[in-house]
Parts: sequence; structure tokens; C-alpha cells
Amino acid sequence: MTRRTLSASLLVALSFATPALAEEATIERQIEGGSLHEGSLDMVAYYVPVDGNLLEVTATFAPKAGGDPLRVVMGLANGDSVAFSMPGHQGSPYAFSRSGGKVTVSSGNDVPTREPMTMN
Repeated sequence: MTRRTLSASLLVALSFATPALAEEATIERQIEGGSLHEGSLDMVAYYVPVDGNLLEVTATFAPKAGGDPLRVVMGLANGDSVAFSMPGHQGSPYAFSRSGGKVTVSSGNDVPTREPMTMN
């Protein structure tokens, strides 16, 4: 009985000590969509091939609290990756990376980003 109680207590303690895992979606074909719903934004992304060897990734971010959606369009070559937060949502970083014909999008506190830039 004591052993089960200790095991259950340890399991509960570990669940609080473990950091939240980032949400991730992998898009494997053109026009196939992926979505993430962590943080204050919902995000939907897809890609299409464009001139050269680029994949044009379009991501639309919709604030869960309402408001106008934000859209980002970027070209990714094989091996490229980029990480950023949307204006006004610095607590919700996103990372986009390409490997061959796959684009992986992730969000969460594990996504590395630089300090915000100031615009003059």
C-alpha cells in the first residue's frame, strides 16, 4: 500500500516538474495543411513549390481572443529554418524548418528566438 502511494505521489510530482512539450505539425505534401493551437494564437500553414528549389510557406495566425488574423509568407530552401514570435504575442514563439519535401512547424517555449528587434 505504501509503495503504491509513493509511486502515485512520484508520478504526480513528475507531471508538475516536466516542462510543457512544444506542439508540432509536419506538412509532407504541397497544399496539405498543418495546424497548431498552443498559446494565444491558432495557426494554420501550407506550402506550394515556387521558382527554383523553394517551398513557399503560408502561415495564418488567428488570435483566440478575436481580432484580425496575421499572415506570414516565406520561402524555404532545403535545410532552412526560422523562428519568430508574432507582434503582440511574444509568449508564443513558432519555428519553421524544411527537410526535403517536408516542412515542420513547432510552437512552445522550447522554440529558440532572438531578442525582439526595435524599429526606428
